[in-house]
Amino acid sequence: MASFTKLACMVLACMVVMVAHNTVQGIRCGQVQGNLAPCLGFLQNGGAVSRGCCNGVRSIVNNARTTGDRRAVCNCLKIAAGAVRKLNPYNAQALPGKCGVNIPYKISTSTNCNSIK
Repeated sequence: MASFTKLACMVLACMVVMVAHNTVQGIRCGQVQGNLAPCLGFLQNGGAVSRGCCNGVRSIVNNARTTGDRRAVCNCLKIAAGAVRKLNPYNAQALPGKCGVNIPYKISTSTNCNSIK
């Protein structure tokens, strides 16, 4: 019984860590990734950027109002950039401009999100 209790506590602790990792300052990485889902084709292959993609990018930018939010979005974008297979880094950096928005850092796995103001 004691080992079951320890196992249950360990599972609960892991769940708390996972939730904390995916939610920062109220912005969830799942939301960021969902907003970027329509951009996947452009991020991998280039070409035209869809209206749905740009709407998602604008939503991300508009929801990041505080320094903490902007850092959270940056970290989510870093995670997403590392997870996209065959991501073209030039397309990732060009995406905000293609959608007419400004993100004050490059979308890259090497971005230092702690430096964002």
